[in-house]
Parts: sequence; structure tokens; C-alpha cells
Amino acid sequence: MDEPALWALVNWQIESGIDFLVACGSTGEAATLDEGEWLHAVRIVVEAAAGRVPVWAGCTHNSTRALLRQAGLLRQIPGLSAVLSANPYYNKPSQEGQFQHFLALAKAVHPLPVAVYNVPGRTGVNLDPETVVRLAAAAPNIEAIKEASGKLPQVAKLVHTLPRGFKIFSGDDNLALASIGIGAHGLISVASNEAPAEVTHMIRAALNNNWAEARELERRYARLFEANFWESNPGPVKTVLNLMGHINDTVRLPLVPPSPATRARLERLAGELGLLKHAPAPAGFRAEVF
Repeated sequence: MDEPALWALVNWQIESGIDFLVACGSTGEAATLDEGEWLHAVRIVVEAAAGRVPVWAGCTHNSTRALLRQAGLLRQIPGLSAVLSANPYYNKPSQEGQFQHFLALAKAVHPLPVAVYNVPGRTGVNLDPETVVRLAAAAPNIEAIKEASGKLPQVAKLVHTLPRGFKIFSGDDNLALASIGIGAHGLISVASNEAPAEVTHMIRAALNNNWAEARELERRYARLFEANFWESNPGPVKTVLNLMGHINDTVRLPLVPPSPATRARLERLAGELGLLKHAPAPAGFRAEVF
């Protein structure tokens, strides 16, 4: 792990105005970290943040027993704010299986808050809104969901059926404004790794009902939201951050770096958006750091 780069990324994100950090999520290549590296990465992010913003730790496994063991390790990290855990992958559990899995996690880390993460495109199974409602009732420390099904009707059902204090975060950059428009509370973002001030500005504008500004920013960065999935995430993100001078673009097998053609497209787009140090910002736009 490139620890100095990780420290620098944390500082840059916080200085750019983000509201909280998620360590070891999908974009953080959590799936290819061994357990010691994963725990060390979470520790670094918590230490680097130094209480300036909350830090959530990604903690996902398709074995509930293994998940609970890892959750026990997270409890040893002072200053950690919450745990984010995705559906068990590959084995495609039923709704009851997912309920029991997340309930066991919540009990294992109590009173640490838990955010469940519904990402059927990566895990092969959907977490139905009815199951989320059951979880919210059964475990008071299950307080949020990252919803990345890509289905606005599902977001709406969560908004309409969950307790008012339960937080709903879009897991899709391109659906963030639409999700907030029907009642979601924010975004856990991919593109904010590359453009933290701009994405923060977009989300805060929407949450403050400044929809003209929010839509203008979404229109400007929609191509980046799409580009981050031209090849498997986090390959494109790490490439753009490399082009920006923040990190190297190494990924671990089975991931490979984006093809030369994709890299060239990413460099052209990043330049057009003003993300590269040698490129001017788009005319008429001033990034604001909150």
C-alpha cells in the first residue's frame, strides 16, 4: 500500500469539503486486500482524518462467521464512526438469509452504527425494501442504507416505508439528484474521489433545494460519472487520479489497468473538465470548497 498517498488523499478530500469518508469500499479495492492490509488501511484513514469528519469502514463477506470475526477487529479501532456492509456476494442468500446476516453484524458491532449496502450488480442479489424495514426495526444501530440497485422506484419505496430518521444514500452518482429529489439524504460517491469539491457542491445544492445549480453541476460532470465505469471500477478512477498526480494507477489482479485507448479517453475528458493540473477550469465555473 502507498501509505503517503493514502494520507494525502484523505487530507485533500477533507480540505475539499466532503462530509464523511468510506475506507475500503469498492473503489478502494477492498475485495483484493488481505485482512491485515484492510485493517491497516482503515486505521490509516481514521488516523489521517483525526476527527475532522466521520470515517466509515467497508466490511463485507459472504460468510457471516467471517464477517463477524472481521467486525470484531473493527471494534478495536478508536474513532471509527460506522460500518458499511454489502450484500453477501456469490451465494445469493434469500431475503431471510440477508436479514439474519445483517442482524448478526449489527449485534456484533453494537453500538457502532451500521449502514447496509445494496449493490445487486456486484453481489448478484437485491436487498428488498421490506427487508430493510425489518432490519431497521430489529436493530437500532442499523441506521442507513447505501442504495445502488439503480432503481428509483426502490429508492422511493425506502423513503416511504423506513422511519424518518433512517438515512438513505444513493450509491449511484448518476442517480444522486433524482434520489434526493424523492427523499434520499445524500450520496456515497465514486466521482468524489476525483472531484470532491464539485460533487460536494452538487449534493449540497440539491439538499438545499438549489436545483438549478445542482442540475448544472450534474450536467457538467455526468460524463465523468459514466466514464468511471467505462471499464471495471476502480480502474478508471485510479487512472484519473494518476493523471492528476495523486496516486499511481496500480490495480491488483483480477483487475487490470484500463486499456491505452480508455486511458486516452479518460485523459481527454479529465482535461476538458479541468481536473488536470495543466488544464484550465471550464469557462464560467469556480469550484467552491466548503
